[in-house]
Amino acid sequence: MTTVIIDYESGNLHSAEKAFRRMAEEVGAGKVRVTSDPDEVRKADRVVLPGDGAFPACRKELFDHRGLFEAMKEAVIDGGRPFMGICIGMQMMATKGLEYAETPGFDWISGTVEPILPDHTDLKVPHMGWNDLVIDHPHPVFEGIKSGQHAYFVHSFHFRASDPTQRLAHVEYGNQITAVVGRDNLVGTQFHPEKSQTTGLRMIANFMRWTP
Repeated sequence: MTTVIIDYESGNLHSAEKAFRRMAEEVGAGKVRVTSDPDEVRKADRVVLPGDGAFPACRKELFDHRGLFEAMKEAVIDGGRPFMGICIGMQMMATKGLEYAETPGFDWISGTVEPILPDHTDLKVPHMGWNDLVIDHPHPVFEGIKSGQHAYFVHSFHFRASDPTQRLAHVEYGNQITAVVGRDNLVGTQFHPEKSQTTGLRMIANFMRWTP
């Protein structure tokens, strides 16, 4: 069994690679590979798409790597392999993003990536640091995780899902901010699980065991 973390030159993958390898070893989930090779992505048993920076730039980088998105779609949408998007990797699952310019996403989960607009002037944007998760809907990736456990966020935009049942968890930051989305074999986290200590590592382990 192989999990691939897609490398499309959008962020430092060292901490993600380290966390996923650690948890794969712990739960017996096989190998973890960081790759930009479409053939490896196409053959993978699980696919992870990280992303740091701005939505339009990340999307451009991903699609500039010829064949990479198509291979990911073949594995995840056509093949039904488990998928985890992290931060911008999660945001790109949306129908569109509104950062700098309206930019199409994958439309894997219907919704829009919109600016965070807290209703308290003392709350700063970007939303950066630790915040408590509120679980809206049960999901296998939350096994052993309860509302009130915290995760680490760094972002200025958030995913507003069209279908409320596909927002699996949120945090309070003036308004409700989407933390986790999901449907079928897809899950995405706005926070960085690899930087979220016990909660994040547990979620990674759960993902590595998950059979949709």
